[in-house]
Amino acid sequence: MQPQPLPPDPLLPRRLAVGTRIREARLRANCTQERLDDLTGIDRKTISRVENGHTTLTIDQLLDVADALGVSPRDLLPERPPSAPPE
Repeated sequence: MQPQPLPPDPLLPRRLAVGTRIREARLRANCTQERLDDLTGIDRKTISRVENGHTTLTIDQLLDVADALGVSPRDLLPERPPSAPPE
């Protein structure tokens, strides 16, 4: 018997959108993932996973990233959640 495939993740588009915004802000700030690790204490591998939509940050971590990159936390969040499931 083969394992059942995992159901689609309805929150993946949101995580990808946030990760993309973080990556774009980091690159605009000429900041590497390693440097962001140094500035925030968030492991470089975690930063990579966030930027690729595989994991999320806590609110405190998001605030630390925004401070380190010199942007508003709002700048790291999409205007409207892409493909958000209806409530």
